[in-house]
Amino acid sequence: MNNFQQRAITSFFFVLVVVSAILFSKLSFSILFGAITLLGIMEFYTLTQHMNLKAQTFMGVLASIVLYGVVGLQTQNLLSAKWLFLLLPIVFGIFILELYRKHQYPFANIAITLLGVVYVALPFALLQLIVLPNALLFVPTNLLGFFFILWANDTGAYLVGRKFGKTKLFERISPNKTWEGTLGGVVLALCVAGIQAQYFTHLTFTNWLIIAMIISTTGALGDLVESLLKRSIDVKDSGTLLPGHGGILDRFDGLLIALPFVYTYLVLFVYE
Repeated sequence: MNNFQQRAITSFFFVLVVVSAILFSKLSFSILFGAITLLGIMEFYTLTQHMNLKAQTFMGVLASIVLYGVVGLQTQNLLSAKWLFLLLPIVFGIFILELYRKHQYPFANIAITLLGVVYVALPFALLQLIVLPNALLFVPTNLLGFFFILWANDTGAYLVGRKFGKTKLFERISPNKTWEGTLGGVVLALCVAGIQAQYFTHLTFTNWLIIAMIISTTGALGDLVESLLKRSIDVKDSGTLLPGHGGILDRFDGLLIALPFVYTYLVLFVYE
């Protein structure tokens, strides 16, 4: 089985699981992405071992659980947002615990521990606020639309880049990415956004087109960011969990950077 076939099979089952979890219930959605958050943060800390650093994995995972869990429970009015203040003693506890670890690079250890929470856990926490803007409103179509645009962008970039790609986008970071592929991703993302706007009517046609532009641009940059991180430690994939794709971070690299931008747009210009 070649790499393309592996990617196709993995993508099929991946999409099936994600779409089913989002549509089935709030609980199934929260559990699935909670598990993905934990796998992603563990994968991130495993990668940092290539840098001769020693992240405080337990504290980073604890901070991620608190962040994801409190945001999720708060959106359903099951817990007050004030419980996010639990993050303060955890964060500053990371500084204190480094006193007792006797490692050569304490500054970098603290920084890399906190970076994992910001880079992985924070975007997935925001994901819950897109599908659950408040306790009375569960809008799975918003999130489905977000993923459909993201997947369309990835697919368009891959297929167009493979067929017509010539002009390198960012050769220093990712030699295989081209401007032609990137533009192909943008066009397909806009097409999908326009089509789904007819069915996912919680957001307007204009909103969907703007979101598609945000996702297709920041998603491509998110892919480059992860490539930069992997290249700096000389690894090809972030993990091996998803055959043909690599790890969790490889599959969600675009989403991790795109989510904060999309949510900022929704809060400032769409949600009341």
